[in-house]
Amino acid sequence: MIKALQKKFVIMAMSAVSMLLIVLIGGINLANGWITVRQIDQQLAMLSDTEGGMAKHKKPKVPPGGFLDPPMDEDTAMSLRFFIVFIDEDGQVLHKDISRISSVNSEQAEEFAAKAAESGKQTGYVETFKYQAIAAGQNRDFEYAQVYIFLDVSRHFRSIFKMFALSVSIAVLCWLFMLLIVIWLSRRAIRPIAQNIQKQKQFVTDAGHEIKTPLAIIQANIDAMELIHGENKWSRNIKNQTQRLNGLMQDLLTLAKMEEAGLQLPMEDLDISRLFNETLMPFYEAAALRGIFIEAQIQPDLWMRAGREHIQRLFSILFDNAVKYAEAGGTIHVDIQKSDQNIMIQVQNTCTQLPQTEADRLFDRFYRGDSARTQKNGGYGIGLSAAYAIVTAHRGNITAKYIDDHTILFQVSFSKLNKA
Repeated sequence: MIKALQKKFVIMAMSAVSMLLIVLIGGINLANGWITVRQIDQQLAMLSDTEGGMAKHKKPKVPPGGFLDPPMDEDTAMSLRFFIVFIDEDGQVLHKDISRISSVNSEQAEEFAAKAAESGKQTGYVETFKYQAIAAGQNRDFEYAQVYIFLDVSRHFRSIFKMFALSVSIAVLCWLFMLLIVIWLSRRAIRPIAQNIQKQKQFVTDAGHEIKTPLAIIQANIDAMELIHGENKWSRNIKNQTQRLNGLMQDLLTLAKMEEAGLQLPMEDLDISRLFNETLMPFYEAAALRGIFIEAQIQPDLWMRAGREHIQRLFSILFDNAVKYAEAGGTIHVDIQKSDQNIMIQVQNTCTQLPQTEADRLFDRFYRGDSARTQKNGGYGIGLSAAYAIVTAHRGNITAKYIDDHTILFQVSFSKLNKA
């Protein structure tokens, strides 16, 4: 339980850290991308104002610098890598200027211009270039129908990617560093809770052992009194409540043992089929007294490595629960079979009315379908919790499900291990 609590603490803390880092890194990179795209548009606008420097008579509009924007001027625009293509009304290239870039030749410049014209858009992207189209005008040497200015934005995109890679790398390192801190803090944070839980477990164990002795004395005295004075309703009530307390203490001690940190269960190669049948035999008589029919299917010679005492207690809890809550004249079906590499155990019984809650809640401590806790069936809501703890300690799985309105099924599965 302590490890599970620490794990939950770490998961919740790291989930919060992860969300914070995702929002932070996402916000930084979105802002960086927006600023970079804005710079590209401003640079293209400056180049468009002067037709890439070819219209000497035009003065470019210099956008004002801001807190997040570097200053822009004509010299900055002229340091950019770009090329220009002029075309006439028929789509023929009149002139091209590739002097500002060395990675594009004349044929490529014409090909890019053709793709831009074919798209019909005033601005867009062609490979790693962003273009801006300028409507018809007149250069000092010729008239043109359209001019396309292509700005190389590969450097801008590389900058965006570098920022993204750097921020993600830093975020991962921060996350790992925070994980170490959270793990260290989680041990200190849950230490008082762990100590309190340990004291509770120790109290249950000590109290259980202390109560066993007076219960045994009470039982012995009642037996002696009945030998002398005979059985009566008061002696029967005392015996029933003594047995009830004995069962409760057994289940509480089982829970305490199962949850004890570092507990090493005494394991042995166990003929679980035989143990299943031996544990079931005493319940036939109890079921017959209420007219309940038990149908058993037991596949022989199924072996697994387990603790005999705890597995026997598991079977007793499931059988006792079925007999206790089955309606008079009902049916109980129990079986143990091999399924693939697992051992499957099923205990199914009919009942007058199913609990008014989800089946999984039946494993909660002190939960009872009898919400008034009238003790009509003699249960105290701890047996199935002990069964769950036993199965979990053996790395198995236990579930409960409602088959129909009057039938409940408990299923247990264990990984099969043949006899050594």
